Amino acid sequence: MEYKETLLLPKTKFPMRGNLPNKEPLRRQKWDDMKLYEKQLERTKGRPLFILHDGPPYANGDLHIGHALNQVLKDFIVRYKSMSGFHAPYIPGWDTHGLPIETALTKNKKIDRKKMSVAEFRQKCAEYALDQVDRQREQRKQLGATGDWENPYLTLKNEYEAAQIKVFGEMAKKGYIYKGLRPVYWSPSSESALAEAEIEYHDKRSPSIYVAFDVIDGKGVLHPDEKIIIWTTTPWTLPANLGIALHPALEYVVVKVNDEKYVVAHDLLDNITKELEWDDPQVLRTFKGEEADRVVAKHPFYDRESLVMLGEHVTTDSGTGCVHTAPGHGEDDFNISKKYGIDPISPVDDKGVFTAEAPGFEGLFYDDANKVITEKLKQVGALLKLSFITHSYPHDWRTKKPIIFRATPQWFASIKDFRDQILEEIKDVTWYPSWGETRLYNMVRDREDWCISRQRTWGVPIPVFYGEDGTPIITEETIDHVAHLFKEHGSNIWFEWPAKDLLPEGFTSEHSPNGQFTKEMDIMDVWFDSGSSHEAVLLNREDHRRPADVYLEGTDQYRGWFNSSLSTSVAVSGKAPYKSVISHGFVMDGDGKKMSKSLGNIIAPSKVIKQYGADILRLWVASVDYQADVRISDKILQQTSEAYRKIRNTFRFLLGNLNDFNPETDRVPEAEMEEIDRYMLYRLQQLVEDVHESYDEYQFSPVYHRIHNFCADDLSSFYLDFAKDILYIEPKDYKRRRSIQTAYYEIIVSLAKLLAPIIPHTAEEVWEHIPGALEEAETVLLTDLPRKRQIANFADKEREKWDHFMAVRDDVLKALEEAREAKMIGKPLEAKITVVPKEERTRELLSSIPYIHQLFIVSELELKDDEEEAKDYQHVAIKVEKHPGETCERCWVRSETVGQDKEHPSLCRRCSDVVNEYYTI
Repeated sequence: MEYKETLLLPKTKFPMRGNLPNKEPLRRQKWDDMKLYEKQLERTKGRPLFILHDGPPYANGDLHIGHALNQVLKDFIVRYKSMSGFHAPYIPGWDTHGLPIETALTKNKKIDRKKMSVAEFRQKCAEYALDQVDRQREQRKQLGATGDWENPYLTLKNEYEAAQIKVFGEMAKKGYIYKGLRPVYWSPSSESALAEAEIEYHDKRSPSIYVAFDVIDGKGVLHPDEKIIIWTTTPWTLPANLGIALHPALEYVVVKVNDEKYVVAHDLLDNITKELEWDDPQVLRTFKGEEADRVVAKHPFYDRESLVMLGEHVTTDSGTGCVHTAPGHGEDDFNISKKYGIDPISPVDDKGVFTAEAPGFEGLFYDDANKVITEKLKQVGALLKLSFITHSYPHDWRTKKPIIFRATPQWFASIKDFRDQILEEIKDVTWYPSWGETRLYNMVRDREDWCISRQRTWGVPIPVFYGEDGTPIITEETIDHVAHLFKEHGSNIWFEWPAKDLLPEGFTSEHSPNGQFTKEMDIMDVWFDSGSSHEAVLLNREDHRRPADVYLEGTDQYRGWFNSSLSTSVAVSGKAPYKSVISHGFVMDGDGKKMSKSLGNIIAPSKVIKQYGADILRLWVASVDYQADVRISDKILQQTSEAYRKIRNTFRFLLGNLNDFNPETDRVPEAEMEEIDRYMLYRLQQLVEDVHESYDEYQFSPVYHRIHNFCADDLSSFYLDFAKDILYIEPKDYKRRRSIQTAYYEIIVSLAKLLAPIIPHTAEEVWEHIPGALEEAETVLLTDLPRKRQIANFADKEREKWDHFMAVRDDVLKALEEAREAKMIGKPLEAKITVVPKEERTRELLSSIPYIHQLFIVSELELKDDEEEAKDYQHVAIKVEKHPGETCERCWVRSETVGQDKEHPSLCRRCSDVVNEYYTI
């Protein structure tokens, strides 16, 4: 007979290969059909509420790998909280306004804005945005994410816009909203003002010029034959020059070079001498900056005065210590000029082209004018040096083109009026990582007032009316009325209806004696849109509240959504909109390089899912330290697949060995289980505790590594390995066998639940194959994660005993490996080992464990007090030799009893007894 037919070999329908790309869509369809999300909420109703508020991705283009990282991290949290005692609704959202959508229509869709009204173009923008939402929604669902996908929040929805109007109105009511003429970040490529959050820095090559201004009124400090030298990298701003700033406390010198006399800061004289290649400049006299207050110089090429002003912003880091001041093109310039009663000039239009306010340069694009202006300076003898430098310069984050500073009338939110309150709220938030607190604190501390107006079309209108005398009108009555109209009709009516129809019926104002009103045509910054989500979603959605428990986004959102949400929330409610903030890094390629089309190193989530499956992508997310920048590549994904295979094969082995196990009838009472099995349940409880702790701290990499190590080390390399000798060889209902199966059952149920937030598709597949699991719940996603519990008859004494056993086992494994390398044995079952304990407690341990050779997976273990040939290890000395017996054909153990049963000459006595008693031949 074939003795292998008598083995209780594992049988399972759980496949070895996951075939995830093909199976996952079917499983997600099943979840949709069974309305899994609704069932999750129904199951957890009445539990403590947990809100992870979704920061809206922009509705334009396919999701990139950074989106995938973000979405999967959020899903880990929502799924975990739902399975650990909380009611955790999740409302996905989208940011649906802004310039990129306008650009996509005009460039990609070839829409001619000039051939349609503003309202018609806005309708096209809305249609495009909704198409993008549908596309991205399916891509987010492919990641296996749970949520209310059919009812997301969209910033273009009527009710959202109405809530945003109320936020604006509440801030205006408190005096935080104002209109003013100030230099702002201006993007000629976008033809709009920008906020700090919309600026990024790139290297730019710029001219570097030194220019001499003739003194015409020295106020007794300087003489008419002396010249003040300025340095600038923006020659195009010289047509707007109205002054020169000096630091009041700095020492300045008048130096003679050949026949010319120049004024510069004393501390910079050496640098300037080198730059301008002066030959032994002679210092004529010195003076303090404050002495030169209101000295008058002449503009180098216009018949206009340039006033010397005193400013603390002047430094000696570079330049000359005499700062070219164009109040229309710089914040510091504007502020100091305002103190001196000088109004700004900003002679460039929305496209960055010079106007008639810059005679001789009108019609020139500002950057092109640099060369022309430099030539002009050369002609009039004011140019001392021209060179070029490459430096970090602000760019429009959408168009990637340089911005300028331009003084224009804009609407602002006065951050300084409630800055201290924001800073106090930052201290009360929990930050992951902790440095996030310092980062946002410093940003808010140094932040200027927020420019919230944009000269675009696709966005939420600024709800301001103007009286006949030009006075802005923002009242509680007008705000409430506009909010009501937007909620009922949408914001398009602002561009379709006349002002009088947008005002409350019978509205009057002292600023419009004739009852005539106009309306603001600028829209709000999109960060004001998304930053109002705490009002539109957290307050207005059922099952939500403000503050949310968690906001989770990339590190770029410290200047974006984290920042704008905090500002608007503190402004209207006095409190932060979140209790905790989690940030993640950016995704780089395998070499740590930023992904870009030009480098050809982009890895699209859709491609990963198609090739590997969503669970592999999710497992990769769990494996990385997401709070720093992370790497992904085909090689890294292949490594992740190998780790997944180890986990999957562990599940497969456990399921195969539970094939004949019925948890209702075959469980061994825990107190009666073998001690080693109870030890493994104890190890499982430690894993459960560690995993919960990591989940609670939003640390997913330890979850992954601990579970993977448990599968690889505790199970595959030890427990599953030695237990095969019992599971396959002993009779079906042998108590030792059922004891192991009882442990296996709890282990696989626990692992499936612990991994469900991370790899839900696989956990669900495992659940369907666990005996009796579907009677507990129709899906593992409708269960709670296990909690650490006490194991029966297993206290510190037993734990210490088996921990020590594992340490002794390490010695045995080393000895066996050395014997294998010496070609003494092949597999461990070929070995007989003689063990000499070094301590009495080790002797007692080894003596107390029955069948101890099975735990070491050797054919025989002999315990001795002494053995000359034994080699010393940490806890024991060990002699390894090849077992003298023959190999049993059934259990593969070498034994001197093989052949003693004449009817079964190839079996050991143990196997022949089992076969004779339980099998009919």
